[in-house]
Amino acid sequence: MRIEDYALIGDTRSAALVGRDGSIDWLCLPRFDSPACFARLVGDPSNGFWRLAPAGHERATRRAYVMDTLILETVWETATGSVKVVDFMPPRHSDPDLVRIVEGLSGTVDMTTEISIRFDYGRIVPWVRAVGGRLRAVGGPDSVWIDTPVPLDGDGHRHSAAFPVAAGERRAFVFAWQPSHQPEPRRLDPGEQLAKTRMFWAEWVSRCQATGPWRDAVVRSLITLKGLTYSPTGGIVAAPTTSLPEHVGGVRNWDYRYCWLRDAGMTLDALSRAGYVEEASAWLDWLLRAVAGRPEDLQVMYGVAGERRLPEQTLDWLSGYEGSRPVRIGNDAVTQLQLDVYGQVVGCIYQARKHGMPPPDDYAWSTVSKLMEFIERGWNQPDEGLWEVRGRRRHFVHSKVMMWVAVSHLIRSVEEFGRSGPVNRWRAVRDRMHTEICAKGFDRERGTFTQSYGSRELDAALLLIPIVGFLPPEDPRVVGTIDAIQRELMTDGLLLRYPIAQHNDVDGLPGTEGVFLASSFWLAEALALVGRKNEAVELFERLLGLANDVGLLAEEYDPVEARQLGNFPQAFTHIHLIHAAQALS
Repeated sequence: MRIEDYALIGDTRSAALVGRDGSIDWLCLPRFDSPACFARLVGDPSNGFWRLAPAGHERATRRAYVMDTLILETVWETATGSVKVVDFMPPRHSDPDLVRIVEGLSGTVDMTTEISIRFDYGRIVPWVRAVGGRLRAVGGPDSVWIDTPVPLDGDGHRHSAAFPVAAGERRAFVFAWQPSHQPEPRRLDPGEQLAKTRMFWAEWVSRCQATGPWRDAVVRSLITLKGLTYSPTGGIVAAPTTSLPEHVGGVRNWDYRYCWLRDAGMTLDALSRAGYVEEASAWLDWLLRAVAGRPEDLQVMYGVAGERRLPEQTLDWLSGYEGSRPVRIGNDAVTQLQLDVYGQVVGCIYQARKHGMPPPDDYAWSTVSKLMEFIERGWNQPDEGLWEVRGRRRHFVHSKVMMWVAVSHLIRSVEEFGRSGPVNRWRAVRDRMHTEICAKGFDRERGTFTQSYGSRELDAALLLIPIVGFLPPEDPRVVGTIDAIQRELMTDGLLLRYPIAQHNDVDGLPGTEGVFLASSFWLAEALALVGRKNEAVELFERLLGLANDVGLLAEEYDPVEARQLGNFPQAFTHIHLIHAAQALS
């Protein structure tokens, strides 16, 4: 299936992807970054899945989330009747559960279920046996217990069953994970858990203060961000998946099940503007714990609990999504120097205060001040930049602009909130940065900022120049940059991040990729800032139309094949959907 054929369910600690065919093809337990027990998404059926659907039917008739929740309802209309499958993961206080409820709507429908459990990303075939009317699968440190309303027959390291469901009947399956050394877990009441899960999401959404003509899309994006939150720590993963390709059959396949610092300020802003101060505060607390230490040791990403070591490796036994190899876990970009994250961290703390969160304590201000010590001596060095290039380091203009943002927000914290610091020295650093960026990062011949000092390439991240306040929207250099990016980076009305590999060796990788959806949302926001509101709204609504049937967006989009690409659903995309909607509203 295509990436957009999947929907997300989750319990704010992990998540599963459910396909239109009723198959759960991706599930990592007990955390987002744990080894998958269903890995068919990046392999084949032998790597684990769980399908529940009418016999002989490949795709559902329709599906939708129940109101503003992560409870998924999938409906099949068949020749003999209709049936609904309700999939959800109850928010938990201990080990994870996944519940699937089959409900007969009309007539009688012959259902089938087939489950293939594989631990360690499809590599380990567990030992499965019946225990007290339940199915138990054990493999090393992992175990799964399955409560099933029908007997499951084992064959070829899979278990399956066929059963009829008549109108008004309900059959519930419960899949429970726990460490294999623990005793048998309690049995859940599926109906009770469904009611509790509905109440959880109803209460959460009731606090939403989002308004405007695109409220439904904003709320769905906020729910998605909540679903990508690791609730014990407040960290938000970039996506729940790994190695969904930026080009089908290519090598641009990365593990996004970690927390990026650059997402921090943007997420904080989106959550706090929508009224979710508690979630924003938890994200800020995670951020401060993660970055604790020497400022020069700041990383671009961390694990969901703040882990620093995320070594990258390939899983050679997996064939990849539609043959896109390698499949990677871990991410070597963690070792890169990406100077823009300093701006994101400082801006994040400033925005938290600006949006009414309690004033940062002395520890938080001390952390920021220490970062400034590094910024003063390190802002003018080359780095790998926003896009985590694997080519040589460069003086990326966006990185320099975000370092300017860091210093600017430090100064504003002193001026607006009464913090102390050598503000006159900081102002001199800020002004020196601004002068250099405008001198070395601007192509006067073409009237546009460029990707890096002395280059002619463009970069969609330059659209953030007016958004972060580096220059006012009416500045001719801003307008010229927007126009140049539209001319040179736009394909079929959507934006690439930068010139693709065959024309630009900046990223050090072969092959191509799709258009980057967040950058098109940046364009919509930038167009609105410069007064081109109609053009901005037209682009924004086109982008909303690229979401799948349940409102989810991946990292990229292929306008030729009309399909989503990259890890899914992507927090970065949904964050900037929210920001653009706020700007246009």
